[in-house]
Amino acid sequence: MIPTSLPHGRTARRLEWVHLPPAVRSLVERRCGAPVTDAASRTAGFTPGFASVLTCADGSRHFVKAASVKAQRVFAESYRVEARKLAALPPEVPAPRLLWVHDDDDWVVLGIEHVEARHPARPWRADDLDAALAMTGRIAEVLTPAPAGLALEPVEVELAGWPALWERVAEVRPGLPHLDDAAALAGRFAEVAAGDTVVHSDIRDDNVLLLADGSALVCDWNWPMLGAAWLDTLWLLLGPRGDGLDADAVLATHPLTRDVPADHVDVVLALLAGYYLKSGADPAPPTSPYVRQVQQWHGLVCWDWLAERRGWATG
Repeated sequence: MIPTSLPHGRTARRLEWVHLPPAVRSLVERRCGAPVTDAASRTAGFTPGFASVLTCADGSRHFVKAASVKAQRVFAESYRVEARKLAALPPEVPAPRLLWVHDDDDWVVLGIEHVEARHPARPWRADDLDAALAMTGRIAEVLTPAPAGLALEPVEVELAGWPALWERVAEVRPGLPHLDDAAALAGRFAEVAAGDTVVHSDIRDDNVLLLADGSALVCDWNWPMLGAAWLDTLWLLLGPRGDGLDADAVLATHPLTRDVPADHVDVVLALLAGYYLKSGADPAPPTSPYVRQVQQWHGLVCWDWLAERRGWATG
């Protein structure tokens, strides 16, 4: 286990219902069909946009996200992208459904299906991981090949700049052993990660929703790309591995990963380690005080796992 002091489930500083302009609140109530009587902010994640479960006077519940184009341009654009991706997902995909979108008057607002669910416990438990692994299997099954309505870039294009991030890692962690070896591995990612499956690329505990029937959904479809069917499963395993679960045993038995060459897994771990170690050393944005800590932690998880798999001394 790699220790972390992150306040899991309480990492986001978000806009609250009272912070939204009256016109936006009125719009949301019209789209929801009744006045809002309660707003419970979702405090997991690392973005400052509005994201709350709204309870209305008629007893209905709705999940609504919103961001100001003027004050939160990056996040408003992120919500636009998410809306386009959600709208194009087939209904069989294990994800909450997009119900409506408002993109006008300097605000981007998304109405998304509310589901009664919880995030995985931290540290990760084996039963929660099993549900999430079944989910990644279902995603690969439904989204191979990618639906025609999803216009996505391949992973080798989206992540083309990531191998070079090891140069920055060498600057901020000059004593890290095997830097050249890791960079060389990362440079091979295009040859092992390519594929025609829609890869969510951001599956971690705060994006996984566990339902009472034992199934799981994944939210926040901001960064999907085309790649190998096993990539999301490897991405998912970073948190559990860092929390002490046997991720290599999962790789050896899961249908999506058991036949993947060990060297291919190492290449992607090297790519992810470089990204997370570099990003974790960047200045923390005031709107997301924990994002660098979580990136640094994921970088250490990737590095520790890669070094163990390669038989490298970690210094």
